[in-house]
Amino acid sequence: MPKPTIITCAITGGDDTAGRFRAVPVTPRQIADSAIEACRAGAAIAHIHVRNPETGKPSIELALYREVVERIRDSGSPVIVNLTTGAGARFIPSDDAPNTVAEGSNLRTPAERARHIAALRPEICSLDMGSLNFGKGALINIQKHVEAIAAVIREAGVKPELEIFDTGHIALARHMMNEGLIEQNPLWQFVMGVPWGAPSDTDVLLAMRNLLPSGANWSAFGIGAKEYPMLAQAALLGGHVRVGLEDNLYVEKGVQATSNAQLVEKGVNVLQTLGFEVATPKQAREILGLQAL
Repeated sequence: MPKPTIITCAITGGDDTAGRFRAVPVTPRQIADSAIEACRAGAAIAHIHVRNPETGKPSIELALYREVVERIRDSGSPVIVNLTTGAGARFIPSDDAPNTVAEGSNLRTPAERARHIAALRPEICSLDMGSLNFGKGALINIQKHVEAIAAVIREAGVKPELEIFDTGHIALARHMMNEGLIEQNPLWQFVMGVPWGAPSDTDVLLAMRNLLPSGANWSAFGIGAKEYPMLAQAALLGGHVRVGLEDNLYVEKGVQATSNAQLVEKGVNVLQTLGFEVATPKQAREILGLQAL
């Protein structure tokens, strides 16, 4: 029997979407409530960024992360908390002044990007495994910075979710595993369809899966309209899946999603239609080697 399929819900993301899409949660209460609702709908994991409650802009403030995590934990929800360390890597160069940044950049030190992990010790946190061109700018994750964030994750006893945007990121991750810088049983997360990373393509997904260590726990998701096609492909290839308003704002063509729970419910329906069992948080903890609640 195949393992149950874990659904991660990416609750709010780090793009500037809140002002244009009413469903995107902004305040710590809204983010926590959305994670709890997504869990009730079938998500075992909630992947969490935070936002400035007044502006809706992305934030990395520790107090905001703390409030979200405490609200989820105090609620009694069994959802697995997965905090991002991806924020603080965006670089947009100035057109006029070499070696300087333009508006929209948010570069931060590794210590700033990971301090909430050390302070709050979530069960899982993301770790971006490399740099890439990203829309009009780039995500900058040089090896030295990845290693520094990985050290904080390791010292905090947190399960790393390795964010893989292209095949070279797998090579770096495996190198760091061999060096003892990343645990031997991380969760691999393939990000498909980000401009200009790995495209949302079945052949590409299969090739990336085949580069993983034997028996690896992996997941994948597609951006935008490719969210559910890639969900189906990931499940059929033996992986876990992800949905959520960070990745896609529409429940179907031309119809904006009203909540993360709605996107999760559709994901559950797709998986069950294909004959897959959806993992409970308890089952997800067993699959990933996390401590039981």
